[in-house]
Amino acid sequence: MTLQPVISVHNLTKTYQMGATVVKALQNIDLDIYPNEFVALMGPSGSGKSTLMNLLGCLDTPTAGEYFLGGENVADMDDNELANVRNRKIGFVFQTFNLLPRLSSLENVALPLVYAGISKEKRLDQSRRVLETVGLGERMEHKPNELSGGQRQRVAVARALVNDPQIILADEPTGNLDSKTSEEIMEMFENLHKAGNTIILVTHEPDIAEYAHRVVRMKDGMIESDVRNPEKVL
Repeated sequence: MTLQPVISVHNLTKTYQMGATVVKALQNIDLDIYPNEFVALMGPSGSGKSTLMNLLGCLDTPTAGEYFLGGENVADMDDNELANVRNRKIGFVFQTFNLLPRLSSLENVALPLVYAGISKEKRLDQSRRVLETVGLGERMEHKPNELSGGQRQRVAVARALVNDPQIILADEPTGNLDSKTSEEIMEMFENLHKAGNTIILVTHEPDIAEYAHRVVRMKDGMIESDVRNPEKVL
């Protein structure tokens, strides 16, 4: 049986109107990502990597082209279906953590389950389990300002995992962390990959990209190179 891509984009294009100027953020991108791949998107500022990440995460819509997620054409989905995809199939991790300051770690992690309509008892149980998994079993009641940067990013990773998503999208997840903490966070991503998750990571740091099994380099809204590391492919 031929393995089907979990993500498939064809001629994906995104343009923005800036006054009288048309900015081509993405130009005719073709990309297939298969289940359990660990992909790093690299490129200089303005290369289109974050724009591509937003499109893959269904946070934005393309100007042209097609995006198939799990074999389904994203363009055919209505707003409710898109929200469901974002909540159930994709976990997001951001550079700035995006945690709500007044909520505890446990409450922050449980948020996606609130939107999914899961009962309070079940979502708290599920959130506790995931926080234990990322090594924060003793920090569940702490608020973000009571945690270190690395601990906050662990909470953000736990929130991304709580719905058991098929795909994890991480946009510069180590950008605000020191090198030792970055290493710890990347080891977590390695373990998530070994557990079966598909991971797509935006980074401009070569040492972070080395954790990936495939590096897609972007420039001027186009894919410049796409290289797999055969030694790292499971």
